[in-house]
Amino acid sequence: MKITHIETLPVLVPIQPRLAIKSARGYHTASPFLFIKIHTDKEITGLGEVSCTPVWSGEDHVTAEHYIRNLLAPALIGQDPRNIETCVSLLDSLIAENLFTKAGIEMALWDILGKVANLPLYRLLGGAVRESVPTKFSLSGLEPDKAAEIALWVYGLGFRAMKVKVGKNPEEDIARVRAVREAVGDGVRLGVDANGGWSVRDAIRSLNRMAEYGIYFAEQPVSPLDPAWMAEVRRHIGIPVMADESVFNLSQALALVRTQSADIFSVYVGKGGGIGSARKIAAVAQAAGLTCTVGSNLELGVASAAMIHLAKATSGIDAETYPCDIIGTFYYETDLLLHPLPLQGGSAQCHELAGLGVELDDAQVRHFLRK
Repeated sequence: MKITHIETLPVLVPIQPRLAIKSARGYHTASPFLFIKIHTDKEITGLGEVSCTPVWSGEDHVTAEHYIRNLLAPALIGQDPRNIETCVSLLDSLIAENLFTKAGIEMALWDILGKVANLPLYRLLGGAVRESVPTKFSLSGLEPDKAAEIALWVYGLGFRAMKVKVGKNPEEDIARVRAVREAVGDGVRLGVDANGGWSVRDAIRSLNRMAEYGIYFAEQPVSPLDPAWMAEVRRHIGIPVMADESVFNLSQALALVRTQSADIFSVYVGKGGGIGSARKIAAVAQAAGLTCTVGSNLELGVASAAMIHLAKATSGIDAETYPCDIIGTFYYETDLLLHPLPLQGGSAQCHELAGLGVELDDAQVRHFLRK
């Protein structure tokens, strides 16, 4: 089997206005993503998704399409797509970083392998360690009453775990968390995500004040620039600390372990460059006595499917304690799939079909296609 050509489909999909994410990194109101189709000489096609936003990852559909068309696709044509490690190593030898772009290609390679084997991807990854994946919802850093209103709506969907965006203004952050807790009651596990927006001093003060609202994790409280800063926060609060922007790769994961900076790693399919990288980071965490969850870049349907397969097959991801952010499709009117994923409030499942188990809805893709 050989790769014959790689097709790219750039889309811009708006987020439902009331759910647009406001965080320490600004507003996320639309997703400039890229779908990938890797075609082979055996008439098997693999689907991938480059789920990225420039303010977060430094990539978007323009950079991804440029590098795939002009650098990565010419090198991959003629390669056997079933040799995923070889193909990924080739990508790494051609371009630094651009991890979400590489992840989109790797995702499509896994989809091909699953279709060749006629098995769902999670079975190729070792089989299910859980039947379904517990999930949590991310609440935007809006005014306290608006955040509380959305929290009630999310509660009605069935979510019993949520996280609140903070990291902008400590007093406003505390008021938002208080409003959400009062709205949903004590039966909801509530975390906070600062996206690195606090100083060490503000993080310690804010989190200690928020403790009375039953916060069960604090995600990326300070900048990822120096892991010692997050270690300092961790030493002065009684809340588990989750690393997100601090852990893109294995070297960062090892540094966090050495400095005792985190209790949980948030791994992505996209952030580390693919499913393989995410599983390696999860293995490091597990070996160090830490655990992982799956984070989100508000993925569409293809990447959401990959996230479900990853979480379903990886024992180093403790989705029961720290539910995953496999919620991107809730933010859009459509996930652009022909058959939507079987997602419910608080629980994600994949289709029991070969590979990723998804197929693009071509009409919807054309509707959101960027010319």
